[in-house]
Formats: sequence, C-alpha cells, structure tokens
Amino acid sequence: MAARTRYAPDRGLTVRMTATMFLLGLVFVAFIAAIIGIGTAYGASSSAIVLFAVVLGGGFAIGSLFYSDKIALATAGAKEVSPTDSQEAARLHGIVDRLCALADMPKPRVAIADTDMPNAFATGRNADHAVVCATTGLMRRLDNDELEGVLAHEMSHVAHKDVQVMTIASFLAIIAALLVRMAFYSELFGGGRRSNDQNALPIMLILMVVSAVVYAISFVLIRLLSRYRELSADRSGALLTGQPSALKSALIKVTGQIGRIPTKDLRTAQPLNAFFFAPAMHLSGGSGLANAFSTHPSLERRLAELDKVQQQLNRAAGPDR
Repeated sequence: MAARTRYAPDRGLTVRMTATMFLLGLVFVAFIAAIIGIGTAYGASSSAIVLFAVVLGGGFAIGSLFYSDKIALATAGAKEVSPTDSQEAARLHGIVDRLCALADMPKPRVAIADTDMPNAFATGRNADHAVVCATTGLMRRLDNDELEGVLAHEMSHVAHKDVQVMTIASFLAIIAALLVRMAFYSELFGGGRRSNDQNALPIMLILMVVSAVVYAISFVLIRLLSRYRELSADRSGALLTGQPSALKSALIKVTGQIGRIPTKDLRTAQPLNAFFFAPAMHLSGGSGLANAFSTHPSLERRLAELDKVQQQLNRAAGPDR
C-alpha cells in the first residue's frame, strides 16, 4: 500500500508479492496442522514447546517492528542530523525535503553513517516513525540526481510499508527457527532424563524435522518477497523523480565501489543487507542458486527493469520528446 503518498503502485509486483504472502500463509497453515497432529499423536509436551515458541517469536517480531529504526541506526553507527549540522546534512535534508514534497508524505528523520561504504537505507514501522540514512561514502561518490534516486528508492520502502510486510512474512520463519533450536537443545540436555519416555525422542525429532523444512521454505519465499520489494522500490522511486537513468547510474557506481571495500568491513555491514540500497556482498549474474538466497535482485535485473521504466516514461511523453 502507498496510502497518503504519490508513489506509484506496481500492480504486477503487487500481484507477485501477494502470491508469495499467500504461499507463506499456506505453509503456516500446514505447519500448524502438522504441530496439531504431533500433539495429538504424542501428547501435550509438544504443544507447550510450540506455544512458548509462538509467544517468544511474537515478542521478537513486535520488537523488531517497533524498534527497527533504532536497531538499524545503532547497527550502522549512524547519527540523526539536522540541516544546520554540516554541509552534508544540509544537502541530504534538501533532497529529502524535495522528495517528501513530490511524494506528499511526512518527512522522515534524517541520519548519516560515517563509513566509506556507499549505501543507504530507510526503515520504520510507518511514515510517521521513519528514518532515512545515507553513508558519507555514498554522498561523496554520487551527484545530487543520483543521490535523489537512491533516497527516492529508500523512501518508497516507507511509503509501501515494507517493514510491516517483511515483519509479518518473517514471523513464521522465526517460530520455525526457534522450534528447531528448542527441539535440539531439549534432546541434547534433556534426553537422558527422559530415557524412560518412549514418546520423547520421536516428538523432538519429528518437531525438529518439520520445523527445519518449514524454515527452509519460509526462508526462500521471504528472500523472493524481498527481491520483489526492491524491484518495486526501484520502479516507484524512478517514476517519482522521472529520472531512471540517474538511479541506474547510482546502482552501477554503488555496486562497483562496494566491490572495492575490504571484505572485513562488508561482513560487518551484512546484518543490514535487508535494509540497504545494495547488498554489502553483491552477487553478479541473474541466475543461480546463490541469487535465490539473496535479499536483492542482481544488478543486471535491476538495470533491465529501470530500462522498462524509461521506456514507459518515453511513451508517456509522446513522440515529440
């Protein structure tokens, strides 16, 4: 959704994202049915474990939703800035002000991370509690049009409530991951005490296997959903500014420069990959198993989609353009 903003909806990607969420829902229903079946067959002990995992997973999900901005800023080592703090801050605020006017959306808080890695992110549970952040490395390398394209992409995530969408989508994976760990440690530390309980071992093993399968399926679907939302943000950001070429240029520069950052620094930044404009560890090529697990589409795919946006704008401008 992009209520209260002028960010253009992308019906094609919306359909694909909806289908992915529907598949996640089916997996969730199947997971619950399997858990109920396990509980019916082996008793109530598994039900208590599942209930605890749901409560704990729900707490993690709610915490990540309401504190995503603070967590991301702390992880990136970023600080909120005002327009008077520095020339960099004034430049960043000026571009954000223009985008907010174009999109008709509330202005997010603005932050800068003092790092050479060129990147940016925006997060927050809604437009009234959002923050957009750019690194000093990004601002040093991009001109104003390119920087505007990157920030338009990032603010599109806020307008389309992507943090809410991804939090909901990740809930099942969180529960499944917790159940795998709990079943494993239950067997590791409690197996001896339950040596006389013939049901204990089958319960924990079956619970572990089912949870692991559900986690794997959920993980792949969430990564697919993440790549869809990145393409959608590219498209809506380019349409808002009317300059797909500037966003393409920024993508090429950022991806190329990230490859020159020391691997140690890239690994440190990886926890923010799902938020970043471009992943800290970039994957080239448009296919392969590695890309299936990436949070972002390949550079080639993103550039191709932006070419389609440029063609759309050219058609809308008419033959005299």
